Amino acid sequence: MDGIGTYTRELMGAMPPSAQLQPYLFDAPASLWEGATPAISFGPFARQALAATLPGMDFGSVRRALCPGIDVVHATDHLVPRLRGTPVVATIFDAIPLSHPEWVRYRFKGLKNELWRRTAFWAQHVITISDYSRQQIAMHFRIPEERITAIPLGVGARWFAPVDDALGEAVRLRHALPERYFVSVGTLQPRKNIGRLLLAHASLPEHLQRECPLIVVGKPGWGCEDVIAQFTGGALKHVRWLRHLPDDELQVVIKRATALVFPSLHEGFGLPVLEAFAAGVPVVASNTTSIPEVAGDAALLIDPLRVDELSDAMRRIAENPELASQLVVRGRDRVRAFTWQACAEKTLRVYESMA
Repeated sequence: MDGIGTYTRELMGAMPPSAQLQPYLFDAPASLWEGATPAISFGPFARQALAATLPGMDFGSVRRALCPGIDVVHATDHLVPRLRGTPVVATIFDAIPLSHPEWVRYRFKGLKNELWRRTAFWAQHVITISDYSRQQIAMHFRIPEERITAIPLGVGARWFAPVDDALGEAVRLRHALPERYFVSVGTLQPRKNIGRLLLAHASLPEHLQRECPLIVVGKPGWGCEDVIAQFTGGALKHVRWLRHLPDDELQVVIKRATALVFPSLHEGFGLPVLEAFAAGVPVVASNTTSIPEVAGDAALLIDPLRVDELSDAMRRIAENPELASQLVVRGRDRVRAFTWQACAEKTLRVYESMA
């Protein structure tokens, strides 16, 4: 379950029964869906999308699969069908592949990015997750801003709950978690800025590196060969890489942390910041793109290109319990405004305006 999958699951779960939602899947058997309402297959996306680039062509398999009486189709996974006569809304999380093509790697990148831009126009309205992303999508997709609505994500109730004692102890033993540590979360890729994070942690006094080691959680993405080489080369004495963790273990690792460090160069939202707020964990985060919009004054915001600023913020939290406590209180206040119920209510209003 990736971020888009979590968004889809949480959004559907927070919708009122009166919405009468029906899940559909592209490019996967309908049996993969685990929700209460069985899913229906929409067939392959790429073949229908190529056909729909011709004048007057719809997504044939989608048209045949749609249940009678459908008012609106919501594409939550960047796979937008063309359906004449049926309103389509698409959630586009960010414009990173278009604004920073150097940060993505896949075959035929230019062609696929142009097709993505075109398919976005098959939606009559676009939902995105921050005002920053709204501006970026308007600029790079060339979609009028009045056709884009920014609706913030929510935080699941599980992040507010205390750690179960048995689970917490099992995770602590399994991963040999120390009493204090910094944690960083995210798929390893250039925009996550892990290289500078490693330098910042190495710039801390030796005793502080030892007392508060750095734990990095994230599966390998692309363009991260140098970072992985540092993780596996044995030169980093006070840094550990836990790779990917299942959700329940990840929550324990974050909730036990001294601070979450999130020095990303570019985010469409930055959900780990809110999750740490809900967990009662202080946050150090970048002062760029959407992150200040999400974090407000509840995190220590730093220039992600400045290793010295990042290192100093980590040191301040580790050495100043009063500052850490203040950030925890601010974070808890801040995160209360970000609920999946609010996300669902605003999304439902978009549906109603289109239907």
